[in-house]
Amino acid sequence: MITIIIIVATSIISIIAFNNRELFDKLSLQPFRVVNKKEWYRIITHGFVHGDYMHLIINMLVFYSFGSLVEELWKIKERAGMVNNGAFCYLFLYFGGMIIASINDVIKNKNNPYYTSIGASGAVSAVIFTSIFFYPWNKIYFFGVIPIPALIFGILYLGYSQYMSKKGGGNINHMAHFYGALYGLIFPILVNPAFIYEFLNNF
Repeated sequence: MITIIIIVATSIISIIAFNNRELFDKLSLQPFRVVNKKEWYRIITHGFVHGDYMHLIINMLVFYSFGSLVEELWKIKERAGMVNNGAFCYLFLYFGGMIIASINDVIKNKNNPYYTSIGASGAVSAVIFTSIFFYPWNKIYFFGVIPIPALIFGILYLGYSQYMSKKGGGNINHMAHFYGALYGLIFPILVNPAFIYEFLNNF
């Protein structure tokens, strides 16, 4: 249910912002304004706007695929007494990933009034990598065709994100993907350190 609510809210806001530049500018992550105008809300609101329909659809499809699984996972952990509130854990994972993925941008571009970042990719990456943490050998279909273990996909994803960030060019914020993914891997241990044993046992 939480996953669906986030998808609906993100889709509605994104679609409205496609034709409303004032709203787009108001919600997007602009580190210069975050730091100098104290508009800290942008660290969250930028995840509700996207560049175009393709950007939105891909992010929300991937989020639905992994988010539904991870949301249910936290409910299971709550029933098992391993976490106090599964819904809170899921929300903290998603929005925490969004925040963590933004920190590098804010620090790096705080003096650049022209830099703008948008999209929920950091949050979605966090959800993907929490899924990988608990189900490292689940098959992920690369390009929708090639089945590879989730753990291997994760390693390749992190390496690719770091490489593309150093290479530069394009409009994709690869480091947001990278930091969101790392947060998603670490988050379960922050919630309950005993989860590390579950991760190791899955090998």
